[in-house]
Amino acid sequence: MIGNDLVDLTLAKTESNWRRKGYLNKIFTIAEQEIILSAAKPDEMVWTFWSMKEAAYKIHNRKTGVRNFAPTKLACWVEFAGNNITGFVRIDEVIYFTETSIFSDYIHTIAGCCFEQLPEIKTSIYEWPNNEFDYKKLGAGCVSHHGRFLALVY
Repeated sequence: MIGNDLVDLTLAKTESNWRRKGYLNKIFTIAEQEIILSAAKPDEMVWTFWSMKEAAYKIHNRKTGVRNFAPTKLACWVEFAGNNITGFVRIDEVIYFTETSIFSDYIHTIAGCCFEQLPEIKTSIYEWPNNEFDYKKLGAGCVSHHGRFLALVY
């Protein structure tokens, strides 16, 4: 199983004020908050962790059938390499491996059940709704859309 999540950074900036009181505590673990607050680009770090959690949750939900998105119960670990971030998300005792790419307009994360699976995941990202088409016919393993973008992974 695979998962993915995409964050349109322009939309996130206008719709979500992560600096408001209590926001970080509701969404992120203490360790994640420390990384966010010490990051050179804290906005990017917030949405990186968010997209990691969402991508992993999409797999976990399909595997377990449990629909309980409790973000602080999803713990992220990251390793930085330029504009790419590898890591994992732990949900209970289950680990999902992630790879996040940061672009000027969006952040995109793919997730898999094992690290070796990540290089095999194929990604297609479209500007949306400029490229409106019936993407459901393409048989993507996971779909994510936010703001101006649509991400399909296979």
